[in-house]
Amino acid sequence: MDELDRQILDILRRDARTPYTEIAEQVETSEGTVRNRVERLTSDGVIERFTISTRTGNIKAMIEVSVKVEVDTTRISELMAEWEEVDFVWQVSGEEDVVLVVDAADTRAVNELITKARELDEVKSTKTRLILDERLGRSP
Repeated sequence: MDELDRQILDILRRDARTPYTEIAEQVETSEGTVRNRVERLTSDGVIERFTISTRTGNIKAMIEVSVKVEVDTTRISELMAEWEEVDFVWQVSGEEDVVLVVDAADTRAVNELITKARELDEVKSTKTRLILDERLGRSP
């Protein structure tokens, strides 16, 4: 991955629907080059998916999960990623092992996810943080 790939990814992170012609103009290359780069980044697995960010009025939260030492965090992460309200599952270093980023209809739905996680034998504990506001990071 080179600097042009990074520039293209930065634009797509901010708006995955940005037309290739507009990206090409911003990074000063051709539309065909952008299209080829995006196709390669997708086939190489650098771009995993195109998604949207919404303001639904829902409750957004991070549920931090600690698991037992012998637990395969990849397996637990894959299981939790299937839960309906979960947008992202991150395997992290530190006190917690897995972080769920959730977008739920209300606090009751967040609490149900916490309970669902705690009911798993592999889970030792959870911590929850409600996301009060979010901002998009500044591009380099």
